[in-house]
Amino acid sequence: MKRLHLHISVPSIEDAIAFYSTLFDAPPVVVKDDYAKWMLDDPRVNLAISSRARATGIDHVGVQVDNVGDLTALATRLKAAGSATFDQDATTCCYARSDKSWVTDTAGVRWETFFTHGDSTAYGEDEVLPEPSAGACCPTPAPAKACC
Repeated sequence: MKRLHLHISVPSIEDAIAFYSTLFDAPPVVVKDDYAKWMLDDPRVNLAISSRARATGIDHVGVQVDNVGDLTALATRLKAAGSATFDQDATTCCYARSDKSWVTDTAGVRWETFFTHGDSTAYGEDEVLPEPSAGACCPTPAPAKACC
């Protein structure tokens, strides 16, 4: 089963936690000084917020999958459609260990498909990413028509 993922950059973690906890009538399942996450079943969404020196608003959207096979299938479909992807294996991001495939859609929206296989005590440890934003673990893929 797949779960929609939304990551929103916020100016205040505390204010955003209060807002989203009220909106979804549920507390976050992960709370850090700079990050919070809800794993909701209604609607089925992985909502993450952070204050990591990025512009406020939607940071990226994605699809979380339950296994590596689903991740491979999604990445293969994107590549077959002519989209350039940026793949990451065993990366640490958002206090989790994951395998990922990134793509930028035709409107410039960054999409992440990922399979999470563990937790981490660090927000992100990636050092070799294409033009990463300050303090961010999530790469900024090249435009959809360019190769990552």
